[in-house]
Amino acid sequence: MEINDLKERSAALAALEGFRELTPIQKQVIPLAMKGKDIIGISDTGTGKTHAFLLPILEKIDVAREEVQAVITAPTRELAVQIYQRAEKMCQVEKQLRIRLISGGIEKSRMNEQLKRQPHIVIGTPGRIRDLFLNDQTLRCDTAKIFVVDEADMTLEFGFLEDVDQIAGRMGNDLQIMSFSATIPNGLKPFLKKYMKNPETITIESSEDFHPQIRHILVPCRHKSYPEKLLDVLKGIQPYVCLIFANTRAMASETADLLRGEGYGVVELHGDLTSRERMRALKELQQQSKTYIVATDIAARGIDIEGITHVISLGFPRELDFYIHRSGRTGRAGRDGICYALYRSEDDGLIRSLEKNGIHFEHQNIRNGEWIVLKDLHEKRIKKDDPLEQEISKIVKKKKTKVKPNYKKKQKQQIDQMRRKARREMIREDIRRQQKERAKAKIRAKREEEAQ
Repeated sequence: MEINDLKERSAALAALEGFRELTPIQKQVIPLAMKGKDIIGISDTGTGKTHAFLLPILEKIDVAREEVQAVITAPTRELAVQIYQRAEKMCQVEKQLRIRLISGGIEKSRMNEQLKRQPHIVIGTPGRIRDLFLNDQTLRCDTAKIFVVDEADMTLEFGFLEDVDQIAGRMGNDLQIMSFSATIPNGLKPFLKKYMKNPETITIESSEDFHPQIRHILVPCRHKSYPEKLLDVLKGIQPYVCLIFANTRAMASETADLLRGEGYGVVELHGDLTSRERMRALKELQQQSKTYIVATDIAARGIDIEGITHVISLGFPRELDFYIHRSGRTGRAGRDGICYALYRSEDDGLIRSLEKNGIHFEHQNIRNGEWIVLKDLHEKRIKKDDPLEQEISKIVKKKKTKVKPNYKKKQKQQIDQMRRKARREMIREDIRRQQKERAKAKIRAKREEEAQ
C-alpha cells in the first residue's frame, strides 16, 4: 500500500499530518485492518504504529451512530494522552467525530457527565476504562467493534492485562482486536489466543530508515552514586536531547532535583508526579523546551520524543529488553546515537548477558571533562604459564593480508581442535597418574601381606 491508495478521510488525515509516504508497519497493517482482520503488530516505538491503527479506525467510524465504536488502551496516562492528541486531528477531517480521553488525572464525575453522550472513540488506561465500563456502567464499550491494545507487553509487565481481559470479555464476539507491542512475551500469548481469531502477525525489523547507529559505552561509578557520576558525564557531552533513565521513581526524582540544583533544564517523567505535573511535563516534551529528560521505563515507554541524541542509563534495568528499549530511543532515522550505561560491580551479570546478545560495549571513564578509554571490561587475560592459551592467542591475533572465505569458522575449528587435543592429553596424563597410584598401592599391599 502507498499513500495514494488511502481512502478519502485517511488520506486527508495523512495530508494534515504531512505524511509523504507510509512507514513499513503502516503499509502492512492498514489494508488488513480495513478488512477487519485481527492483528498482532510487533515493532519499536517511532515506527508509525499509532497511525497504523488510527487511519483505518477513522475510515470505519460511522458518525451517525451515537455509540462507542472503537476502544484504544495504553498502559500509562502519558501514552494515552499522546495517542489522544494525535487522534484529535481526526476531528478536523470528520467534524462530527467525538473522541474521549479516559484516564487518571481527570475527575470521575466530570467524565461520567461527559459520557451522557457516548463518544465514537475511547482512548485511555485499562483500569479507568474498566471502572467506567463495568463498575459505573456509564461507558458502553460493549457496542465497540474495534479494540486496540497498545504497548501490550508493558500492559502485561505492569499488571494491567487483567483489566484489559475484563474489558474484552464483556465486548461482542465479532470484535476486531489489534495488539501492538515491541515484543510478545509468553505471558501475553494466552490473552491473544483467547480473544483473537486467526490473527495476522506483522513483524517490522529495523529497516535502513529506522536502523539505529548506536554506540554503547560503559562508565564505572566506583565510589560515586549514579546521580553524582551523571554530573561528571554531562560535563563531557553536548546533547540535543538527552534521555536519562532511572530504575525507580525515587531515583528519578532525586536525579531531577540534583540536575535542577546544578542549573540544568529538566523534564521529569515518572509515576509519582501529580496529574498537573504530568500534563506540564508532556507539554514541555511537545514544545522541546528542555534538553534533559529524566524518566522511568514505564513513564517513557511508547512516548515518541524527537531529536534524542544521547541516552544515559543509571544502572541496568532488571529486564534486559528494557535496556534495548532505552538505547533504541536514540539513533533514529539513520542518525547516529550514543548510549552511556553507568554501572557498578553488581551489574556485571547483566552486562555479560547483553554482550552475549550481540551488544558491544566500549569502556570509558571521564575525569575533569575528558574521556579516557579503559580496557575492555571482560578482556580475557592470558595466563603467562599456560602454553595452550598462549598458542590460541597467537592464532586469534594473527593478521593476514588476504582473508580467505570462512576464515573465522576455520579459525574456530583450529582452536577447538587444539583444546580437544589438550583435553585428551590431560585425560591421558590423569589415567597414567591413576595407573601409577594403583601400581604403588598394589606394591604396598603385597609388602604388608608378606610382612604378616
